[in-house]
Parts: sequence; structure tokens; C-alpha cells
Amino acid sequence: EAIGVDEVAYAKGHRYATLVYQLDGDTRRLLYVSEGRSVKSLLRFFRMLKRSGIHAEQSIGFVCSDMWRAYLKVIKTKLPLALHILDRYHIVANLNRALDQVRTDEARQLSAEGWSILKRSRWLLLKRRKRLKHRQRYSLRNILQWDLRTVRAYLLKESLQALWEYRSPAYAAQCLDAWCRQAMRSRLEPMKKVARSLRDHRELILNWFRAKRQYNSGIVEALNGVAKLRFRKAFGFRTFEAIEVALYHQ
Repeated sequence: EAIGVDEVAYAKGHRYATLVYQLDGDTRRLLYVSEGRSVKSLLRFFRMLKRSGIHAEQSIGFVCSDMWRAYLKVIKTKLPLALHILDRYHIVANLNRALDQVRTDEARQLSAEGWSILKRSRWLLLKRRKRLKHRQRYSLRNILQWDLRTVRAYLLKESLQALWEYRSPAYAAQCLDAWCRQAMRSRLEPMKKVARSLRDHRELILNWFRAKRQYNSGIVEALNGVAKLRFRKAFGFRTFEAIEVALYHQ
């Protein structure tokens, strides 16, 4: 009833494998391994289902994936009736990258002017506040006193956390739209880029709430961790066929 799609890098040189998982509550397992992360890579999974006599469009009701364009295209074509879910994991990751870009640019500028306000501040800003130690919270408060672009970006990142507390898709939509408007007025290009991405994928994000927050890509990432551990234990594989056998066996 529910599947998750993601890619993992299995070798240097941007070599990826597409992994499709079953995410049903009582059965979470690897279903299919395909070389690459292109449209063809995911289409092979649906061809496999068709050869097995399974009608994917009728049986699969939920799909979790990231914002990779090739996957979005295939899922839209092959599973038009399924609820396609983009959840907080990848959105928060993109937000953290945008914040870190703002911090890096401003820290470089301040350092050239002889200021060290943002020195060693990366993890103070990226970690959730409740996970910071007492001394780290004190250091973060000192940074937040300054009128910096980094501080504005940090406050934007933190304010989006309220979105994930909603249960109603309608209220979540209002919160998301308000945040995007605020980010677009921030004059911080990395944050504006995230806001444009959220607007483009608005309905897919809200599907998480429509699915009653039952499925998310955190499950997919946990299963990816098992796959990556397999790669490390083997110190790499010589052929993709060996990767398939090892992952199915795991």
C-alpha cells in the first residue's frame, strides 16, 4: 500500500543506486534495487511489478520521496491516484543548507573586517535548540543579539518548525504560505530559493498532513542507513550485480 523511493551513492564518481522500499506498518523492507537515479531507473521497478501481475496504480496508495525531478516525473505518471508525500526530512535538510550558506558568506565577510562573531558557530545554528548544551545555548544567545543576515536566516529556519505541529492540512497550508511570503521578503537569496521550492511542491508537502502524518521519508532514510552500512562492511563492491545480491540478502 505504501512505498518509499530514494537513491544512495555506492561508489565514487556520482554512481548511484535507486532503492524502492515497502513502508506498510507491519512490513518495511527493500523491494527493488536499480542502477542509477534516472527516469529509467525507477521505471524498471514498475515494469517488474507489471511482469509479476501487480497493478501498481490500483494497489499503491502512498509514495514517499525527495524532490529529485526524475522520481517526481515517474511517480506522477505511474501513480496518478496515489498520495505523493514530501515530508519534513528533506525540507529541513534544504533549510539547513541555505542557512549554512548565508552563515559562510557572512562569516567570510566579517572575518575580512576583523570580526569573529560567527567563528565556530555552524553547529550552534544548525542543531535544534533543545539539543544544545548549556554553554552552547549561552554562545547562541550572544550571536542572536547581533543584527546579522545569519540571525535572520536562523529565525526563519526556526519559525518553520511550527508547521510540523499542525494536524489540519488547511491550517498547515496557511502556515506554509505565510512562511514563504516572509522568506521572499527576507532579501536572503538562499532562503528565497528554499521558499520558491516549497511553493513549487506545496501540494506534495501538504500530502503529509492529508496522510495523517502516517508515512514519512525518515523511515526511508533509516533503511538507507542499513544499505550504506552494508557497503562499508564490504569495503565496496566490484560490480553492481554484487550490490543487488548483498542488499536483497541483507
